[in-house]
Amino acid sequence: MAKVSSLANLCCFLLILGVVRCKTVKRDVKALNEIKASLGWRVVYAWVGDDPCGDGTLPPWSGVTCSQQGDYRVVTELEVYAVSIVGPFPTAVTNLLDLTRLDLHNNKLTGPIPPQIGRLKHLKILNLRWNKLQDILPPEIGELKKLTHLYLSFNSFKGEIPVELASLPELRYLYLHENRFTGKIPPELGNLKNLRHLDVSNNHLTGTLRDLIRNGDCFPSLRNLYLNNNQLGGGLPDQLANLSNLEILYLSHNKMSGGVTPMLVHIQRLTYLYLDHNSFIGRIPDGLYKHPYLKEMYIEGNNFKPGAKSKGTHKVLDVIDTDFLF
Repeated sequence: MAKVSSLANLCCFLLILGVVRCKTVKRDVKALNEIKASLGWRVVYAWVGDDPCGDGTLPPWSGVTCSQQGDYRVVTELEVYAVSIVGPFPTAVTNLLDLTRLDLHNNKLTGPIPPQIGRLKHLKILNLRWNKLQDILPPEIGELKKLTHLYLSFNSFKGEIPVELASLPELRYLYLHENRFTGKIPPELGNLKNLRHLDVSNNHLTGTLRDLIRNGDCFPSLRNLYLNNNQLGGGLPDQLANLSNLEILYLSHNKMSGGVTPMLVHIQRLTYLYLDHNSFIGRIPDGLYKHPYLKEMYIEGNNFKPGAKSKGTHKVLDVIDTDFLF
């Protein structure tokens, strides 16, 4: 390894002096040029030269980051966002096998994510939010074992949330809101030991919280759970208390019913609790009004007994996904 590092450093040093040119692997050059041909003038006017990583006289292409591997360079990051790319997801991206970050958010990409996405074994961040992507999510997305951040919100994906997402051991942030997903949320997601933020709001999801939280050791790191604006039924199971790190529980605008379990009091870090616009009944446990961390509890639009009231000054809670980005 030391020898390889020395070669890389020597190559870069000689490149700076203009003595030698570190070559970019042909596979990546070909892939980037295929992408260049498909993206349109808004992007490619800044992509000048034959080598996406730069050639000593020309800089790397805008949004392209390269790294050294031995005496070659490879593309490790591609960030082309908010430039009105129109057309299908560029499949040639999946030939950039050393990518760790792919960010194409806020464009006008259409069609499905190709199953070849599973080839990007080094990918840590995949950001495709704010596009017009559609169809089902390919199960091959579960092959991205190093993925930590997955942003697919504000598209038109449909079908069920693939259970293969539970095969991503490093996943920390999962944004699937504002799509057209149906069916139940896979309870297997609870096995993700590092998952901190789960947002599946504003879809057409069914099932119950009891379906999702089946055992005492699920979602051990979860802090924020957004399930609002779906078609979830059932009640608030006692098992919610097992989500010991939970800070935000957002259940507004569903079809949930029954009483509010007093076990919610035992979620020590619970800060925001939104139960509004369901069909809950009964009383609010006194402990929730005395909870030391609970700043807001919103209960409007239910069938609670007289005397039940909200806590805190409610405003629509909307944690923008860029707040958690990278």
